[in-house]
Amino acid sequence: MEIQLWREILEPYEMAVDELVIKFRNLMTEYRKRGMYSPIEQVEGRVKRISSLLDKAQKKQIPVENIAGEIEDIAGIRIICQFVEDIDKVVEIIRSRQDMEVRKEKDYIHHAKESGYRSYHMIIYYTVHTLDGPKKLKAEIQIRTLAMNFWATIEHSLQYKYKKNMPEHVRERLLKAAEAIIVLDHEMSTVREEIMDAQNTYSVKSEVIADILNNIQNLYRTANKREVVKIQDEFYHLYQQDDMEQLIRFNKQLDIIAESYRAQSLN
Repeated sequence: MEIQLWREILEPYEMAVDELVIKFRNLMTEYRKRGMYSPIEQVEGRVKRISSLLDKAQKKQIPVENIAGEIEDIAGIRIICQFVEDIDKVVEIIRSRQDMEVRKEKDYIHHAKESGYRSYHMIIYYTVHTLDGPKKLKAEIQIRTLAMNFWATIEHSLQYKYKKNMPEHVRERLLKAAEAIIVLDHEMSTVREEIMDAQNTYSVKSEVIADILNNIQNLYRTANKREVVKIQDEFYHLYQQDDMEQLIRFNKQLDIIAESYRAQSLN
């Protein structure tokens, strides 16, 4: 197949990956802006390289002209979660979306591969709109914890190094590491509520401080500088006390002051 034809085949998949990554990252941001815990911690995406496609086609005895129709992971999205429990939440989110149609699911969380690999895989249909019209494509979404992703990344690197012929002693060590990952994820789940509470508190504090600083910056353009410096000093004092209730109260008062100056400037 000519290189130009490969580009034409892969371009819609690149569009799909870009759009899906943005959508999942926006979802993550939306949770956090609302002061809610996000089940999504990180999102990554990639389009399979031509060399990888050829290798897979050869292994599965797929004719080159049928690659786009028969290989399901040309477009790949990886969603990383903090806790095992978050994986179920992300799966439900994907199932409920109108812009993604779930075709197939593989649960390697409860049914790990012999190698120790654990992850949740979903094959979806996703439509991109190109100059030639809409194209309905297949994409693979992998959902796993941070710990699972660390293990899978190392295992993938070793498989590449040993060309799928990994020495038995290395394989055994990887399997032991996979068992340790299960224990780690379980232990993290036991303190999940405490971690979520701490992260939510930090997220709320960050949002409040960002609002305060934004208001102070705007006041420099509309208010008396001496008054703004006084407000700024009061903010630094409250910040050093690390009292969230006072910071929230101060932010609300600052909103009123800022709105008052905005109304004056309009008049």
